[in-house]
Amino acid sequence: MRVTKMAAPLGAVIHDVDVRHVDDEQVLVFKELFLKHHLLVFPGQNLTPDHQMTFAEHWGQLMPFPYGSLPDYPNIIPLKNRGKARDVNQHWHSDMTYSPTPPKLTMLYALETPQLGGETAFANQVLAFEDLSPGLRALTESLRARHSAKNLAQLYGQDPSEAPEALHPVVRTHEESGVKALYVCAAFTRSFEHWHANESKALLNYLYEHSVRPEYQARHRWTPGDLVMWDNRCLLHYAVHDHGDESRLLHRLQIKGEVPS
Repeated sequence: MRVTKMAAPLGAVIHDVDVRHVDDEQVLVFKELFLKHHLLVFPGQNLTPDHQMTFAEHWGQLMPFPYGSLPDYPNIIPLKNRGKARDVNQHWHSDMTYSPTPPKLTMLYALETPQLGGETAFANQVLAFEDLSPGLRALTESLRARHSAKNLAQLYGQDPSEAPEALHPVVRTHEESGVKALYVCAAFTRSFEHWHANESKALLNYLYEHSVRPEYQARHRWTPGDLVMWDNRCLLHYAVHDHGDESRLLHRLQIKGEVPS
């Protein structure tokens, strides 16, 4: 096994490993690297949905997505290129923050990828929090924010009034590493608790812009066989749609997390 850095702000690439055949000792090493780098890339894999799920279960319980899944595999979502106008992931977000227990990690496996484009961008929210002024760090640590799936439900033709919502701290403490990270995203965060929406807007907009500054970012360029997993507790991500109608198919799953604190 060989490990190289993916980019300065985050990520590591794990070379010469077949995740279908790993032992407990290797998994412990992966978990240490995951906490250190927040994102791991395993290139050159050859996985069935069962293989992907088996490897993912080393990190916990699989968490189904409420708006569509792969036939016969309720925990795997196929992400296909349906055209730029119909792509619902062209925004910075952490997955399913509208859940009381959002996924602690997301795992994507690439089956088909465009020759160029279709990359996924990531932003390190530990760095984003650390770079706030002491005064703003103190304020954000005192706040909770409401997250909602109403807009997502509408995109999938569901009743928005039945969409899940949750309150989470604006600064999340990682339950394994103890690091603190910003925990808001334009996709799902609506307002601060006990604040009016118009009062929340100015500060939220500042945090959205600050949280994705270039120095916090890294991009992964997909090739078939890539398995990528990242920590939703401290990263935002963005699916860049710049590949026209070229085929792009990824299988996504996520691992259930804890109530953020």
